[in-house]
Amino acid sequence: MPTRFTVLGSGSGGNASFIETDQTRLLVDAGLSGRQIRLRLGQLGRSPETLDGILLTHEHTDHTQGLKALCKKLDVPVYCNRLTADELRFRVETPLDIRQFVTGEPFEIGDMQIENFSVPHDAQDPVGFHIRTPDGSVGILTDLGQTTRLVLERVRGANALFIEANYDLNRLQEDTRRPWAIKQRIMSRHGHLSNGDAAEAIETLANGTLQNVVLGHLSSDCNTPEIARNRVAEALGQAGINDIGITVSTQGEPTETITL
Repeated sequence: MPTRFTVLGSGSGGNASFIETDQTRLLVDAGLSGRQIRLRLGQLGRSPETLDGILLTHEHTDHTQGLKALCKKLDVPVYCNRLTADELRFRVETPLDIRQFVTGEPFEIGDMQIENFSVPHDAQDPVGFHIRTPDGSVGILTDLGQTTRLVLERVRGANALFIEANYDLNRLQEDTRRPWAIKQRIMSRHGHLSNGDAAEAIETLANGTLQNVVLGHLSSDCNTPEIARNRVAEALGQAGINDIGITVSTQGEPTETITL
């Protein structure tokens, strides 16, 4: 069986993805409820009982709220760095089987090599991932305010990329419900990526290896799937890049599975 990658759900209310090879099955973040994670894995013919681990990008609730329900019933290891682990010990009442990694140092889970790297976001020690498998690799860039040169180099060569496209700049600026200070935080280098930021990053990474991108973590009121997709597709089209599939993830249901 080739490597398969599916975003189970993504948005301000919760984020979780699933990647599997013949030998290894991993959850990347557990920000949906335990029930929803089980239901959505079930749509793929999988269950939490078959997981070999849960990778965490950072400690924010929309990436970790399902841990209590999952780990209360299952003996599944949770992989995160030290500062994220310290936060989880305060936030999650259920004891966790935490396997700490050192930010920047690769490690292996089954037949997957997990490369991790720092990203700019307002969490304790947030990371992105480049997950290498026998069939190819997947880059994970969620919750970061800026795609620095270092960040882009760490996911260069990935066959699939999950990248946040959190907001449409005009919609955010015109939003009357958010105070200006919140808007500044979202747009800052430790906030989130806009549709335009995501488009620019994808264009930079389009060197022939990248075949599929999944846009994620869309704001429910400052973005729409149509706006995000069109912004990225337009930028790639203007650059003459027409060979990258674009999927937009939503809060409510899993994306179509990408096969490497």
